[in-house]
Parts: sequence; structure tokens; C-alpha cells
Amino acid sequence: MRILRAADYRVMPWKNGGGTTTEIAVSPDGAGLDDFDWRVSMARVETSGPFSSFAGIDRTLSVLEGEGIILEIAGRPPARLTVASAPLAFPGDVPISADLIGGPITDLNVMTRRGRMIHAVEQLPMVGEMSIAPSADTTLVLTVGAGARLLTESESRLGPLDTLILDRNSPQLRLLPEGQGLVFVIGLKAVAANH
Repeated sequence: MRILRAADYRVMPWKNGGGTTTEIAVSPDGAGLDDFDWRVSMARVETSGPFSSFAGIDRTLSVLEGEGIILEIAGRPPARLTVASAPLAFPGDVPISADLIGGPITDLNVMTRRGRMIHAVEQLPMVGEMSIAPSADTTLVLTVGAGARLLTESESRLGPLDTLILDRNSPQLRLLPEGQGLVFVIGLKAVAANH
């Protein structure tokens, strides 16, 4: 179990130069935009416009704050995403453009390299004590809006936007929210090689 603090995340420019992204975690450690297996980040989207293209990448997007965004994904009807929406999965290598509904947003972006990794993103409201059982190779737990206490021997605390990283062998996690907010549970699994 490892806690990543929001203050330590790495801020970097977007691939297309149109904004900034805050990298929460990437694998392998230190990987760049062209050689990661998986990457979890937050982006501040200030203006409408095209998304960066990521060849061979599957993405899931969630809105963390702001009015929301309408995504035009090639071959699909427009998708309206708000803080209340379920996370939206789509391929990162088709033309995508975004229209802000009412001012800037912050989004959560999970990306995995197709054929190597798969991911799932679950968005849970903070209500009472929560139990999270890590079932993926790697599970990330991100708190948004409020922090939460970890009900473990060490009584650690997650602040807003802090992330907990668990592996498959971690015990079931018990969280006690400290206010209103959301918990994102991100499961990352390696794809079994075909022999």
C-alpha cells in the first residue's frame, strides 16, 4: 500500500500543447507519453477543441469539477459528461473534440496500452464507511471533494485528490469519508499473453 500526495504530482504540458496535465501515476515509473503501459492523470481543460491523439491507447474520462464537457467521438453520438456522469471509455486514437458546457473543467483520465493492459474505472459516492477489495493487478483509489481516513492499524489519511495504490495481494480497504465527495477506484490488469 502506497499513498501518493496531490502536492507531489507532476504537472506537464499536454501532448498537443493545449493545456496542462497533472500526472498522478504512470507505469513503468518515469515513462513518457509514447512508452507507458498505463497512466492516470488529471487535466485542466480551459477551452473547447480537439483532444490529443494516442495511438494504441484506450482511455476513460471522468469530470471531477466544473459544469462538464460534450465529447464528439468519431463514429458515436455526442456524449455529455458531468460530475454526475459515469466514467466514459473510448479509444484514444480516433478523432475527438470537446466542447465545454460552461467554463473550465478538471477531468480524470485513465489510459492503458491496448493489447498490454486493460482498465476499469468505478465512481462511488462518499457515503458512510466504504470497503474496497482490490481485485486487479494494481488498484488506485482517488478521493475527490473530501478526504477519507483509512481504517487500518496506522490510521493513515487520504486528503482530497490523494491517491492510494494497492496491489492484488493488498487486504480489503476500509475508508471512512470526511465529507461529501467521490471515490474513484481504478483497476489495472495486464493482458494475458497469447501463447
